[in-house]
Amino acid sequence: MSGEMFYAADEIEQIAINLFYGWGYNFYKVENQLRADDQMVRSKASWLLGEAATAVSAAESDYRREFLPAPTRAKPFPDAEAVASAQKLERLHHDLVAIEQFLHQLPAPANDRMTQRYRLEAPTLANLLHFDSLLVGQCELMRKSVTGVDAQTILKALPDLEAGIAAIRSTLHDREAVLMN
Repeated sequence: MSGEMFYAADEIEQIAINLFYGWGYNFYKVENQLRADDQMVRSKASWLLGEAATAVSAAESDYRREFLPAPTRAKPFPDAEAVASAQKLERLHHDLVAIEQFLHQLPAPANDRMTQRYRLEAPTLANLLHFDSLLVGQCELMRKSVTGVDAQTILKALPDLEAGIAAIRSTLHDREAVLMN
């Protein structure tokens, strides 16, 4: 039978293992699973913040439509309080987008000899996963707080939302500290 070499499981498996090692990757290692988990969790946290930012942006648009109409001769200038409120919503949206973008570029510890010389990779990744799961919880709370509510509700909850953003930034700072140690 021609092509028998393609059915020799032991030889094919050895070729695959050699390729994996040559590529510097062995998907059966715990460290690689933890690194993949870390990346997946951060992408989900980023997605949650993107959803929150979209909800705030929609609420801001609705608010501007309702409270900042086009100028007329009778009222050429918009209400200063309405402008300030719209700017608060815009700032909240900007903060959420900034954190979302920051999440995309967060590093996982490198898998190189210098890193391995100074730290054990698996415990570091497990520690990062702790911070990342905290981060996902915070991002979900943020998303729930702003999704499906109107701009007035968001404005009333703004101190809590700003505290939530500060908590997310604090978690990100603590996560970075793990990689610096």
